[in-house]
This record gives sequence, C-alpha cells and structure tokens, in this order.
Amino acid sequence: MKKKIFLIIGLIVLFIVIIGFLLYEFILMPSISLKGKNPTIVKYQSKYVEKGYKASYLGKDITKSVKVRGNVNSKKLGEYKIKYKVKSGMFTRTVIRKVLVKDLDKPKMDISSDDYYVCPGSDFVPEKVIATDNYDKKVKVKNILSSDKKSVTYSATDSSGNTTSITKKVIYKDKEAPKIEVNGGEEMYIQLGDQFDDPGVKVTDNCDGEIKDYKRDGSINANELGDYTITYTATDKAGNTSTATRKIIVSNGVIYLTFDDGPNSGTTNVILDILKEEGVKATFFVTNNGPDELIKREYDEGHTVALHTASHDYSIVYASDESYFNDLYSVQNRVKRITGYESKIIRFPGGASNTVSRRYSNGIMSRLTKEVVNRGFKYYDWNISSGDAGSTTQASGVYNNVVSSLRHDRVNMVLMHDIKPYTRDAIRDIIRYGKNNGYRFEKITMDTEMITQRVNN
Repeated sequence: MKKKIFLIIGLIVLFIVIIGFLLYEFILMPSISLKGKNPTIVKYQSKYVEKGYKASYLGKDITKSVKVRGNVNSKKLGEYKIKYKVKSGMFTRTVIRKVLVKDLDKPKMDISSDDYYVCPGSDFVPEKVIATDNYDKKVKVKNILSSDKKSVTYSATDSSGNTTSITKKVIYKDKEAPKIEVNGGEEMYIQLGDQFDDPGVKVTDNCDGEIKDYKRDGSINANELGDYTITYTATDKAGNTSTATRKIIVSNGVIYLTFDDGPNSGTTNVILDILKEEGVKATFFVTNNGPDELIKREYDEGHTVALHTASHDYSIVYASDESYFNDLYSVQNRVKRITGYESKIIRFPGGASNTVSRRYSNGIMSRLTKEVVNRGFKYYDWNISSGDAGSTTQASGVYNNVVSSLRHDRVNMVLMHDIKPYTRDAIRDIIRYGKNNGYRFEKITMDTEMITQRVNN
C-alpha cells in the first residue's frame, strides 16, 4: 500500500516538474527561431550572408532585441559559431548557429576532352597535365593508362577531397593531313619575260615524316602580265590529303610608296586603312611628332617604319655631324620604344641632295652619307616626287605627278607626305593605277638596293 502511495506521489511530482519545465521553456522563456539550415555551409571565399532569425515572448515579437555575436572568415576553412541572444524580464534565451566554411570547388585541369589519335604502331605517352585549385593552388595530377592502352584517365584531388577526372580514348589512327610549307612564300613576283623557277614546297606528316612525292598543277605564261596560281597536293599513307597554293604575279615594274613627316591623325590613319584594303605595304619615314599608336599600327600591319628626323628643324639637324646623329638616334629610340624594333632605314631631311645644309655646316652631307652607312644604316632618296611638299595642293595633281613618272624598266621610289590631306585623297587611285598597269608594290627592307641622289654639299 505504501509503495503504491509513493508511486502516486512520485508521478504527481514528476508531472509537476514536467509542467514547470514546459511552462519555463515555452511560456516564461523567450524563444528564438533561426531561418535557413543549421549548420549552414558557406563556400570557401564566398561571402557569408545571414539567413535571418525571429524572437518572441508571450506571443510578442521581440526580434529587434536579439543581439548577434560572431564572425565568419570565409577565406579560412573551419567551423564558426554565430550566437543569438535575447533577454526578456528575468529570462534569457541563447541560440547558436554553426557555420561551416568548406572548399567545394573541384580542381581544374588544363586539358581538353578530345580523344587522342596516335600514329599506328606508335606508343602512346600521356601528356603532362597541370591542375589548379582555388584553395590548394597546385594539385598533382595522376594518369592511369588502361591495360589495353586504349584509354587514359587523368585525375586530381585537392586536400578537401574534391576530385576532377577525365577519361580520353586513345585511337590508333592517322587522321591528320600532311603540312605543306610553300618555299619562298605564297606570293611571288616575276618580271615580264623572265623564267619562273619554282622553289617548290616542303611536306611533312605527323606519322610519315617528310614526304618527297607531291603533285603540282597550274601553268604560268611569263610573257603575259597577270596573276597565275600553282596548286600543290600531298597525300600521306593513310590517305589524308592537303593542298597549298602559290600566287605568281607577272609584273613589269615595282613601286615603293614612301611617306615622310608623319604620323598625323586624320591622314596617316586613313592612308593605313586604304593600304590595308588594297593589300599594299608601304614605308613610313617618321618623326617625333604625331601619336604613338599610329606608329604602332604601321608596324603591326606589316609596313616598314623608317627614320626621318626627330625635329625636322634644319638648323638643328645640320648644325653638325653630332647634332644630326643626336636627332637621328632620338627618332630611332622612339620607334624602338613603341615597336621594339630598331630601324636602320633612314631618309635625310630634304634628301641627300639638299643644299639647305650648306647654311649650317659646309660639306656635312658628304660626311653624313658615308658615316650613316658606316654605322649600319641605309638611306633612301627618291626618283619620283608627288609634289605634295611644294606647289601641288590637289589630289588630282598628286596623282598625275606620280603616275606620269612611273616606268616599267626601273625601281620607282615615290616620295609623298602622309601629313597631307590631298596625298591621302590620291593614294587609292595611285595604287589602282599601278595594279592595272602591271606594277607590284613593295616596302623598303634592309635588302632593298639604295636609291640615292647626287650629294651637293
């Protein structure tokens, strides 16, 4: 009987405790509910964004009273705690959110997914692959070649266990066509009536090595002006075929378009546009004036950037031999700074035949024409003047001065100035006249024979 009474009393006490706990926990104590998952996972180096929370007490919203403490450093892997605390009357509630900063990114491998094609009878050697990781920076790459050597798997695993793998087939088949290198260039000029000596081609194949046997199709009539095409065809043992062509231009003369005194915005850039559209290369004798980007463009588009003068002030340039070379090296340094190329091709201000230099130093041109060559330079005068530096101020006049002086039996070195708008407006017609009349256009190189005038001082 007593045991039964004690049991009943115990149950009553337990009930009272439970009721008291529930009353304390859910009625008297404030509550905090967290939004989002707990724990929250944050990607390495990504910004932690608070998901939010809500607090209440006896049915009243007390969210504004919650104090939040704790920081998350997403640049460091690990576990972080954010503490949410709210107090109402005598009672305080604290809730903790766990934030886990994890590296979730897989390593990246610098390898394509394309299958391998290997020459029949050859051994396959896996390529060296580099893997980078957002956390570990560099990750070792393992490669496993299948037992039948018909596939290879590359895999990389970072310190967090993230793995990247790629499997590629190894196919023993030659699917690559031979490569044909056209000796002497894909475009060649011959003078009217000259014999064309074909320098041929060099054919190499990834599996067969050098291929000596190739076909040539096409013919040239060197006694008739025009463009001719030769086609070369090569086939490897696997039946892969490739072709290459060479354009042969039968011409009656060469024209060197040369421009002094630039560059200049509004004229040089338009001339460059025209040269590009017409497929013609020219030579620009530049100064220290004008925008750097135009000199860079001249060089990048395959024209010759040559040297004229830094100042174009005769009283400075021809004051002495030393003064001339100071001026020359100044413009040479500018060109090298812009292009990385050290030009050795020059044109004297006023040309080698100028007499204005007599005012400043007697006999200076006789000395300079020899000394520039001794120092490794080559200088070029002209045998055709467009007149654009003198009395000719119309595009039609520039055009007529040039085309009326062209000759098929010589090198035609044309003097123009790319700072002149009427030269800009005449250049396309000059080029088209030259093309229609069998001339070819070239730029000056160090292999070009010097065109010089008589020295008068």
